[in-house]
Amino acid sequence: MTKAFVFPGQGSQSVGMGQNLAETYPEAKAVFDQVDAALGQNLSDIMWNGPQETLTLTENAQPALMAVSMAVMRVLEARGLQLEQAASYVAGHSLGEYAALTAAGALQLDDASRLLKLRGQAMQRAVPVGVGAMAALLGLDFSAVVEIAEAAASETEICAAANDNANGQVVISGHAEAVARAIDLAKQGGAKRAMTLPVSAPFHCALMQPAADEMAAALAETPIAAPCVPLIANVTAEATQDPELIRKLLIEQVTGSVRWRESMIWAAEQGVRELVEIGTGKVLTGMARRIDERLSARALNGPDDIQDFNT
Repeated sequence: MTKAFVFPGQGSQSVGMGQNLAETYPEAKAVFDQVDAALGQNLSDIMWNGPQETLTLTENAQPALMAVSMAVMRVLEARGLQLEQAASYVAGHSLGEYAALTAAGALQLDDASRLLKLRGQAMQRAVPVGVGAMAALLGLDFSAVVEIAEAAASETEICAAANDNANGQVVISGHAEAVARAIDLAKQGGAKRAMTLPVSAPFHCALMQPAADEMAAALAETPIAAPCVPLIANVTAEATQDPELIRKLLIEQVTGSVRWRESMIWAAEQGVRELVEIGTGKVLTGMARRIDERLSARALNGPDDIQDFNT
């Protein structure tokens, strides 16, 4: 069965994540130690002891989620997994793209840790707290949400479809007032639910351009190798192994939409039938069948999952 390894994004974090991995496997503990050293902070203590609001800060959540994904990968590798034989593609949801690239050897762990710390800080700096917002619109298809976002925007206020996650699950992003208008329009348009999300900045829209500029400067100084298996990129919903294109897409990803639904449909059309979610939570696993009934999925979060996994 053709597999794709997929890596979760922000929102999957929880206090205690990765601790059982570190206590069970020395390879996992080594990952957390290396990330702590690369960042010059005791991130693993925040991950395991909280508080939740500190872990949820974008600059902490992003490298933390990547660290758990890489801890799982290093344990799998110690048990004999070779990614290029186990999977045909990798993909990651937003920040998960960095974990996917690290798993596939395109980025080094230290570099990915520092890039994600900066990415979180830059995203927070780009828009003052309270100016932007994000909202989930449930029960409407993507084209309907795009129309709603366009109608809610104005000459001075941005509103855009930010995450096309699954059928009937789209996230919008932009100025808070425009997002509020979009919520009202979505309810009038038959949305099952429309609610603001507890995020600290309006990700994946044009308001993030200052963050994209910061990431462009950082990525210009970061070595990127060809991944051992192709990356299905958020921005294009297609696969690439070209290091320079990957560098460009990581910059565009900051302001661009996460085309997850299209990415997974593309994967299914290439023959992928199983998604293996590597890291924390089961968000991507839960969306798989809703996106394409040809896809099955399983999540590898902790020791029990790893013990049961047969590549």
